[in-house]
This record gives sequence, structure tokens and C-alpha cells, in this order.
Amino acid sequence: MESVTSSHLARSTVRQLIEMGVSDFVLSPGSRNAPLSLALFEASQRGFIDLHVRIDERGAAYFALGISKASDKYVALICTSGTAAANYHPAALEAYHSGNKILFITADRPARLRNTGANQTTIQTGILSPIATVDTAEPIDCQTLLIGGPVHVNLQFDEPLLESDAEIDWLAGLKVVPRVIPVKTEGIVEVSPRSIIVIGHDCAGLSIESVRDLASKSGIPVIAEDPVSFDFAVPHAALFLSEAEIRNTLKAETIIVIGRTTLSRSINSFISQTSHVLVIDPRTETIDTRREATKLFSSIPTRIVSDVDPQWSQLWKICGESAEKAIALGWSEQLVAREIVRSIPAESALFVGSSRPVRDIEAFAQPRSGVRVFANRGLAGIDGNISTAFGISTVFERTYSILGDLTFLHDISALANTHASNHTIFVIDNNGGGIFSTLPQSGSDGFEKIFGTPHNLNVESVIKGFGYSVEKVKTLSDLKRTFHHPGLHFVVVEVPDREANARELKKIHQSVANAVRIGSNLA
Repeated sequence: MESVTSSHLARSTVRQLIEMGVSDFVLSPGSRNAPLSLALFEASQRGFIDLHVRIDERGAAYFALGISKASDKYVALICTSGTAAANYHPAALEAYHSGNKILFITADRPARLRNTGANQTTIQTGILSPIATVDTAEPIDCQTLLIGGPVHVNLQFDEPLLESDAEIDWLAGLKVVPRVIPVKTEGIVEVSPRSIIVIGHDCAGLSIESVRDLASKSGIPVIAEDPVSFDFAVPHAALFLSEAEIRNTLKAETIIVIGRTTLSRSINSFISQTSHVLVIDPRTETIDTRREATKLFSSIPTRIVSDVDPQWSQLWKICGESAEKAIALGWSEQLVAREIVRSIPAESALFVGSSRPVRDIEAFAQPRSGVRVFANRGLAGIDGNISTAFGISTVFERTYSILGDLTFLHDISALANTHASNHTIFVIDNNGGGIFSTLPQSGSDGFEKIFGTPHNLNVESVIKGFGYSVEKVKTLSDLKRTFHHPGLHFVVVEVPDREANARELKKIHQSVANAVRIGSNLA
């Protein structure tokens, strides 16, 4: 059989993806992926796709992840062979555990060159494990691949990579028919009168709208790790449930958990004391197959039915109101997170960095609506956060991000890519890993060197070095003036030192617990 030319393999793949409705392609430059690069450039010139070029494969993968999160559509990601493919792995793991729609396309040498010492050649099958690899030198039917979740295709391109055959208008007659992945439902779930719904930050990969509809119509009290998406959620539950006495008083007969609860020990302690737990999460069929619960649902129910106890609902309402009244914040990381959530305009996107910021928003933000919130909670790493936020900003007219200083510096290479959007990035600068000061290792021998990890950098100067607009703020009044800056703008937020923040957090927890005890007649 006559071998397939590299140009034909590339064009066949690109054409199929366009016909299936894939419109965003993220490309990193290279030689072995040249057939794909040329095909993509031609398709972009003719208006069939949006082509994003990112020089660093690791950042490119997170950039694609951001587009996928924001659009809930497949994004194709293309690189050359060797270490380029390996740099996709962190984002691939995040996409796998979050169920994001990314098609990882790695270019490769022909299989006959593997294990021969050939340049830039390694074993790329399984390189993005646990995502399975389709390894081929022949055109494939992409319809069988894009069925939900990340996919890895390893395309073997043989010499010559560039040919003069100039196939007759390979894009002629192209018809786009977007693939629709059906959403399954599971019928009615009946629960006891004193039940609670706990919504994990990623909503189990289900749409925010479907989860909002299910939870709001149930009439059951709701705890949301992301209070910005659920304005009817009980505020500050992560704070007042840290007290064992309050957890015991609020012990539920049934808890419905949607997704994973990855942020607060207090929420997970609250869940663990209840014997009847229902979990709604499609990943229990494919990824989290050993997850335990009274009952597992792999798709969203059409309805939750409960004869809700009005006294139970009122008790939760009082606890949330009491906690809100007790929160008195001075200039701090917590106040900054709370103010950002309160002040950003409706119809915006908000990306929240891992570690402290995502926890501060869960605990201190007042529930609201009108803002789409995103975070990398699949594996909750601090890597690639700027790149992910940049990807999200391509989908929204206005985007805001809040990142810790170490999270920001971890992905600083993202600033080497020119990026134009209305995007304000707040960098919380406490000179190191502030979250560790709130964890059990605080105060251990060598803490500052191995956990605190002070960077001792002038973050404002680092950003200016890349040529971007930046300002530093040290007060609430200064912060309030930063929300409407056009274009890509950075705000370095200087906050009290990490140890002072940890001490203040302890005081706030105690103050909230006392207020909730009094409000709920536990004192």
C-alpha cells in the first residue's frame, strides 16, 4: 500500500477537526509538526479557525486548557516531538482530572526510528498517561475520538515533511457540523428533611446552569466552594464549620455532594460525620472509580425532592448571617479577595489561583451572581495559572484573575507571549508561600527555607520588564480604583506578612465561631 504523505495526514486531520466544530488551535513552533503548522496557517488565513501560537509547550497546554474551560468546547493543541510533548503532561493531568475537552496532537518520527538513537525521538505513546494515546501514521476518523474529556493523538510524520504536491484546495466544500455530546440525566432523587447540598468548585464538570437549577429548585440549604456562582449559598460555611461543636449541631441526615470538595478541611469533616452521603459526579465511572458514598450518581438528576424542615433551613440562614456580621477585616489577603469578588462587573470572568486565593474566596466572599468563575481544581497545582487565565480571557470581553505571588512567578514565562485582552491580574504579594503558614508544618524547623520560600523579588519591576502596564496598591481605596483599566493590566497587591496573616485568620475563625454559637443559641 502506498504510504500517506505527511502533508495529506496533516490536512486530513485539520479538515476533520474543523468540520466537527473545533475552531481554536494552539500551536507551538517546531520542525516535525511543520505539516500541521502549514495546514493550520492556511486554514486560519481563510477564516476557518483561530490560530494561537505559543512558544512554550507547557504554557501553550494551559492556555488551551483555559479556552476549553471557558468555552466548554474541544481545543486542539499541537507540538513537535521529544521534550515538547512531555511539556504537555502537567496540563494533561489537570484536564484529565477535570474532564476538560482538549485534543493533544503530538508530532512524531516514524515508529521505525524509535529506540535507534534518532534525533529528538522518544516513546511518545503513553507520554500523557493516564490519557490513552492513539498512535498512527495513517489518517484517522476523528469522530470516534472527541466524545468528552482529553484525547492524545500521536501523528507519525515521515520525510519529506514539506511537499510540492499542492493538493487541489483541500479546504474546498468544507461544512462545519459541530459535534454535540449529549448530557445524561438520572431521574428523581428523594432525600430526608434535614439535608444539605455541598457543591465542589468544579461542579463535577457539569454546567453551572444545570447545577444552579438543580440546587435552587430543591429548596435545600447549599454550601458552595465557589460562592460567586451560587448567590443562594450559605455564606462563610468553611469558617463556622471549622468548630466541631457547630458541625455537630448542624449534622445533616443526608448530604448531597456535587463534584469533589477539595478546599476546606472543615467542609470535609462536616461531610464525614454524616452516614448518608450521595455523590453526583460523572468521574466516578471513569477516573474516581474507588470513591465511596451511600450512592453514586454518574449523571445529574432531573430533580431533588425533599420535604424540607423549615427550622433546619432557618438555622443555616442564621448561621450564615451571624458569620457575615462577625467578619471585620483590616487590610489583608482576605479583604482583597472579598473586595475583588464584590466589585468586578457582571458578565465578567474570574480566574482564581490555587493555594490561598481560592480558599479566601470560598471563606470570605459574599455570594453573588453574574460572574463566571474558573480555577484549576483537577489537581490544584500552581503551575500554568497565568496561561490558563490568558486562555479564558480569549472567550470573555472582560476577565479578572487573582493569583498568589509564587503562583504568578511559577508561570512567568507566559508573559513572553504577546497577549491582548481586557484582563486585570491581581498578584497578592506576601513574599512567599502564604498558605503554608496556615498548615500544620507552620513553625517547623527550616520552615522559612523549605515552605515559606521567600522570593525577595520586586514583582512590579519583573512585570515592567516584560513591558506590561502595572501598578502597586497598599490600601483598599487604591484597590477600588483598579477595576476598570482597559487592556492587559497587572495590579501588585502588597499585603501584611504571611505570619501576621495566619495569626489574623485564627482570630477571625474564633470570632465567627463565637458569633454563630450565639446566633444559633449554642452559647
